[in-house]
Amino acid sequence: MDSIIETQRSTHEEIERYEQALAEVLLQNPTAQKNITRRDRKAADVLGRLGGLRKELVDFYEDLPGLRPRELQLLSAPQAGEDDLAEFYTRYNKIKDFHQRNPGISSRQMISQVDELVKGDGIQTVHVEGDAEPTIIDPLDSIFSGEEAHGKYLDMLLSHSQYMNLRGATRLSYIGFLDMLKQGKVERTLELKEKSSAAYLEYVQTLYNYLMSYFERALPLVNIQAKIKEEEEKFKSAWEAGQVQGWEAESSTKSKAQNNNGEGIWCQYCQKSYSKQTVYDAHLNSDKHKKKEQASKSSSSSDPSKTNGSSAPVASTSTYRNKLEIPARLTHLISAILSLPPIPEKLAHTRSETERKMALTARERETELVEQEEAPAVPIDLGNEDEDEEDDGKIYNPLKLPLGFDGKPIPTLYKLHGLGVTFDCEICQQRIQGRREFDKHFSEGKHMLGLRALGIPTSGNRHFLGITSISDALALAEKLKREGRASLQEAERAEEFEDEDGNVYDKKTYFDLKKQGLL
Repeated sequence: MDSIIETQRSTHEEIERYEQALAEVLLQNPTAQKNITRRDRKAADVLGRLGGLRKELVDFYEDLPGLRPRELQLLSAPQAGEDDLAEFYTRYNKIKDFHQRNPGISSRQMISQVDELVKGDGIQTVHVEGDAEPTIIDPLDSIFSGEEAHGKYLDMLLSHSQYMNLRGATRLSYIGFLDMLKQGKVERTLELKEKSSAAYLEYVQTLYNYLMSYFERALPLVNIQAKIKEEEEKFKSAWEAGQVQGWEAESSTKSKAQNNNGEGIWCQYCQKSYSKQTVYDAHLNSDKHKKKEQASKSSSSSDPSKTNGSSAPVASTSTYRNKLEIPARLTHLISAILSLPPIPEKLAHTRSETERKMALTARERETELVEQEEAPAVPIDLGNEDEDEEDDGKIYNPLKLPLGFDGKPIPTLYKLHGLGVTFDCEICQQRIQGRREFDKHFSEGKHMLGLRALGIPTSGNRHFLGITSISDALALAEKLKREGRASLQEAERAEEFEDEDGNVYDKKTYFDLKKQGLL
């Protein structure tokens, strides 16, 4: 058996290494949402391991196994008749034998495991037979849905669909539903009767389970369990006092029904309120009311301790209250979760992203999906990544995207805007990315200066749009000159003259005949 003191020492060493690893993880400053989520999950993993080690260490110090007195006795003084170094050699032989049977176990192995935990990204490369390129598997892709974008947004589509199917619920669009949740509300116009239905219970259960799952997956560093425990205690005390807003006690519900403009009348047997006296009188003559009244009176006569038939409504009220407690508790917890600092910001981002997607055309959506499928896994953005890029002069650009003014690849939708095509203009010595910029540059001053340097007039140069080669521009200019001279000659020939006899000649023929005296 290992020494308790040595076990404590090694546990202290592991705790120190994990604390250093946690500091290195939290010092990372990634920019992509995927890497931010990966960093937070990694930090939560390290915190979990630290918590387990600290709990074990506390147990050792409190000596729960009860082995510390014997350990101290063996180390302090040998037993009578034994050698002073007998215990030392016994432990030495055990350690030597252990390392002979397990040669790979050492503190260096523990250091390598911690380094792998800090620097690893969990991405696996699988080679499938028949495929030319290996398949890259990222665990985060299976944890989040496409709408969540690795924890950047919330996926409330299922909850919105369940809310819209509730009877009495306000008709809200998905954006309106997100705005309602951002205000910390689970519903707006539902009455107590609708909130006691099975559909509402399913709705709040689904919403609560999703929010808890989202915190576990995307926000692992937030101590949501402590918040839930605190809110449950608040709800329990408020529920016993009948002060939960929107879920008041039945007695207060009765008083509200009876005091509604002085016209509300409550039926204790049917547990229902009526707005007018005439409606209530007609209800008293109904068979349903008579059956419930008779059943209540018969139960009260069988039990003398119950008077005036009031036991049936009381029992019914108690059962009804117990039925309402679960949806009321879930509603209270969801409202508390929605008020936590990360959630309103996430809901705002989700709303903006939904509006952006609604503004896209079908072609833009398809292009965005294709580019997301083709994009390779982005390596983790560690703190020294910018320094490596400056030192090496290399930029991670596997898709050969065009670079922007900052020297980094232009993001998505570059194909849609034609930024993937490069044009070279020999006249003005420029390289233009994108068809739009290429068409604009023909009217810019640098291109005009290049044309004038070639002896080509810049006024009315619509014939030179799209011409980027010097030889083509000169050939076109010479062609336009020839066509201009030919058009002048043709214009001269097109002028007509008429002699005295009415004969019509062109200008050249007319003057030639006149010189010869034939006219």
